[in-house]
Amino acid sequence: MFFELFRKIKLPKKTARRYPAYELYLYGEGNYAEENKNLVLTGIPVLFLPGNAGSYKQVRSLGSIALRKAEDLDFKYHFNFFTVNFNEELVALYGGTLQRQTKFVHECIKVILKLYRDREFAPSSVAIVGHSMGGLVARALLTLKNFKPELINLLITQATPHVAPVMPLDKYITDFYTAVSNHWILNAQELRNLTTLSVAGGFRDYQVRSGLAFLPRLSQQDSALSVVSSAVPRAWASTDHLSIVWCKELILATIRAFFDLIDENTRQITEDPKKRMSVLNHHFVRHPGKIFEENPEAFTELTGDFMWIEVKTSKWTYSVYNDSDGKYFVFPLASHRKSYSHVYCENSMLVRKYFFHVSSLFINLFGFNFGYVVILKLQDYPSLSHIVILVPPTVGNKFALDCEFFKEDSRTVQLPVTNLFSFGKYITLILGGGGRKGKLILTNTLDNKYSVTVAKVPSSSEISAKLHVAQPGNDSRVPVLNIYSSSDCQYEVSDKHLFYTYYSCILVLQIIRFHAGALPVYVVSNILLTYGGQLSTLISTGQCSEFSLELIRTAKPYKVEPIISVVVFLQGFNWFREIWDSLSLPEVDAAVLSSQDVWFPLVSLILFLLGTGIAYWSAVFFSASLRVFSTLWLILIRPTVLQKDNKLFTYRRLCVMGSLALVSWTTCGALAVFVIYLQYLFKVLKSYAFQIQTSQNSSRHTVKSRSLIDLTSGPTQSLSNSTTIAETVNSLKIHLTILYLFTWIVLLNLPSLVYWFKNLRYNVRLDPDPCRSTAIILVCILEILMNSTTSEVKSSKLLKIAAKVPLPLSVAMLAFGRMHLYKVPHFVTFSLLLHVLCCLV
Repeated sequence: MFFELFRKIKLPKKTARRYPAYELYLYGEGNYAEENKNLVLTGIPVLFLPGNAGSYKQVRSLGSIALRKAEDLDFKYHFNFFTVNFNEELVALYGGTLQRQTKFVHECIKVILKLYRDREFAPSSVAIVGHSMGGLVARALLTLKNFKPELINLLITQATPHVAPVMPLDKYITDFYTAVSNHWILNAQELRNLTTLSVAGGFRDYQVRSGLAFLPRLSQQDSALSVVSSAVPRAWASTDHLSIVWCKELILATIRAFFDLIDENTRQITEDPKKRMSVLNHHFVRHPGKIFEENPEAFTELTGDFMWIEVKTSKWTYSVYNDSDGKYFVFPLASHRKSYSHVYCENSMLVRKYFFHVSSLFINLFGFNFGYVVILKLQDYPSLSHIVILVPPTVGNKFALDCEFFKEDSRTVQLPVTNLFSFGKYITLILGGGGRKGKLILTNTLDNKYSVTVAKVPSSSEISAKLHVAQPGNDSRVPVLNIYSSSDCQYEVSDKHLFYTYYSCILVLQIIRFHAGALPVYVVSNILLTYGGQLSTLISTGQCSEFSLELIRTAKPYKVEPIISVVVFLQGFNWFREIWDSLSLPEVDAAVLSSQDVWFPLVSLILFLLGTGIAYWSAVFFSASLRVFSTLWLILIRPTVLQKDNKLFTYRRLCVMGSLALVSWTTCGALAVFVIYLQYLFKVLKSYAFQIQTSQNSSRHTVKSRSLIDLTSGPTQSLSNSTTIAETVNSLKIHLTILYLFTWIVLLNLPSLVYWFKNLRYNVRLDPDPCRSTAIILVCILEILMNSTTSEVKSSKLLKIAAKVPLPLSVAMLAFGRMHLYKVPHFVTFSLLLHVLCCLV
């Protein structure tokens, strides 16, 4: 009977008390689970760390396949897979628990190693597999003061954003990343004994792009490896952010690597860093189609009573079907060395047999699984006299073999790549099918798309390829595209730049893919500019303009972008940087992104225009939704008058401020923000309902006013009513903008609220709280603003300042908030604070 089991590991009381929401499990299934129910373990420990909102049960794929592999080996070696339950925390959106998770994993490692105490082959370290943010937590272990680096010798991360957070919504995430990155840079030499492999999901991973999953190229790069799943041999497929955990091909590659890493003497993962890197390169980079051999035999004997055939031509093809006799084909090299530099052989029969031998060295080689291919550079084997190819008996099978000697220079073509300002031009290269092997070198490479069209009458097919990352500024290497061609096909290689026809749409999609996390900053910046424009029209005309009209008038990129570009340019000069540093100002985010090779001209402009569009249409939807709910409110409640309180401060409002401030301090700041938002929303809905009711009754009131007998008091009363209505409309317009602006602040703080609510049974107070202090200030500001009117603001001496401040705040927001989203509420809060002062002064 098959069953799986997650056996909970008992933790020390102190650890369990300190981390009540976290748990440690051992995965097992079938007889293996039954045998290990008493935790008498003799295998090799592997710890799985789930990522953002990940489940500890995701270890099943690794554990199950590892168990099948161990059964095939009669349990000569086997692995014990442990997994941590992080309560599916949203650590990618709320970074307050990243440090807590890291410390808990440290405690788990110590507990795991204690389980093997007094065993014959007791392990001294644990291998870790981390998915998403779990991989970053594993790297952060090395930042702990009391952590011993020798407790980890192998780390495999899956779709982990190593470079930067996807959504830096709070300061704790960015600080965590900074601490991890700085530690790995400063202690690069000490980390050489830790072998790290990072596997990116590729283009299907829309949450973590491949560029973020590449480990930094440091001095310990000989012990770190970064690959993309679509480039992993025998996988060849991209995965989304979750499926990378259970992708069968990747899991098989990982498990094969684990078993090849075992040291026969210690029955644990080898302590030799060079062997670990050799094994990982074998399975994840250059898999030659055979089992890993640490010291492959340099000599072999050609056994078998087979026919020997000498081949003297430089280009040769052999095909046979259902042949019961094997053959040796011998290629003398003396006649080929002067004319050719390489030899190419391809085997179309996907059978794992030795088929390629090099005379004098007799090196056994395999080809790749997609049609075994072997390429030898003759210069690397100066002592070789002959090449011998073994074609085994092919009973019931078809066997095809293609061999060719060629000169690399004649098969290499350099393709200059179009740049951003090519204005629709693209380059096409026609390759004939005369040769088997071709190399295309792409120079001046950006993040472009390439298309290879294979034409064979009467049909054709197209294969698209795209670079995962742009060429770094400090890297002189160029990408190389190897083409294994056929003699009866014609190949067309096109470099289609993103500005060509519909690829302009792909450019926008790529910008969104790389910089979607910065879009909220641009949206809020547009709203803030519109808010400042409404205050300006209130000064000049005494009326508040519509949001959509004011957005079109004021949200102009030329008001914001040039200032940031000038600052980035000036930061390249030492004198300006010294002045900048003396003012303790942080570096502009655009400069940091440029150093990461993900920022180029026009990106900010396109993001600004996208932000304008999002701000406009979301405002239309927001206003329409409020109107619908206000109509329903009017139908259900039917208020007759809008109650007006001329006092901004009342005893009741002071009590509300104090209560929500207390809620923010004792529980969660985002909760207080959400409550005041609902209160503000309710207030605006009532005002909207009053406006709808007033507009519906305006014609009736006009007719009635004309029939009044008292001709003196009638016009005066009508004028008073008109003034009240106009004031209400103006106030509603500015309240809608503030509420819309505040909606984005609530959305940015929502993850911490979700986290607090989910962990409420463990702790009433969110600690640390990223928005506690901001929430207290916002509660006081909004409690005053929601009861204010435009008549109070128009007479203020500070209104001109309040109307001009949103522009520099928008510039500062785009300069320092693109990589630090948690700074956005601070700029908005300052602008709203000036509005409150206008109500008071």
